[in-house]
Amino acid sequence: MNETTGSADVVLIERDGDIATVVLNRPEKLNALNKAMWTQVAEVMREIGADDDVRCVVLRGAGDKAMGPGADISEFSVERANAEQAEAYGGLMHNAMHAIRDCPHPVIAMIKGLCVGGALEIALMCDMRICGEGSRFGVPINRLGLVMAYPEVEALVELVGRSVALEILYEARVFGAAEAREKGLVNRVVADDAVDEEAYATARRIADGAPLVNRWHKKFVDRVLAGGPPLTEAEAKEGFACFDTEDFNIGFKAFLAKEKPEFKGK
Repeated sequence: MNETTGSADVVLIERDGDIATVVLNRPEKLNALNKAMWTQVAEVMREIGADDDVRCVVLRGAGDKAMGPGADISEFSVERANAEQAEAYGGLMHNAMHAIRDCPHPVIAMIKGLCVGGALEIALMCDMRICGEGSRFGVPINRLGLVMAYPEVEALVELVGRSVALEILYEARVFGAAEAREKGLVNRVVADDAVDEEAYATARRIADGAPLVNRWHKKFVDRVLAGGPPLTEAEAKEGFACFDTEDFNIGFKAFLAKEKPEFKGK
């Protein structure tokens, strides 16, 4: 990567041109999520979301052993000892999750090794999930007497459906990548030593597309899933706004000329 920044090193931003990588960086704890990490994930994702030079985001854990094992349980006695504290802490968590989900750019979760609890909840907020054959998944929080709150439950049910979501939550099993793919939790499973290559090849294909179109498609899909009232006139018209963009002219002319388009995001 060409550029790396980070505050207190618990979350890093790495930049390689128009692809940004967000790294959960507590490898000594297998990237267990603590208060500082949740806070910085929200800050970093909003910073990236406001950067129109970014065309795709890869979100991953540091190292090859885990995206994350979930929450840092050592914080519970101090930060989440009762419902009042947990609600305040949950606000930090949901702020970070919403920042991931609401990022206008496509976001790929690159998963290596363990991805359970809070790490899986973070992955659920991404647009796509690519993992290795040795990756493991689960939400074993009923073993701690904990519930998954509404925003995470919504994302899980949206992805795998009611019955499978309840299976994952009831049984609290940690299961392998093949089962995760079967359940619809991940988009793609590759060899463990090919995860980086596949994730960044995917990010490159996405980034080579028209960035305004990718952002519109993300917005439109989320609007469809949200349901609610019929589309307003302004929403319906937005489906044709691409025809007034510079990228549209670049794209169709490049197609006719059998050339690769060089989109400008305008």
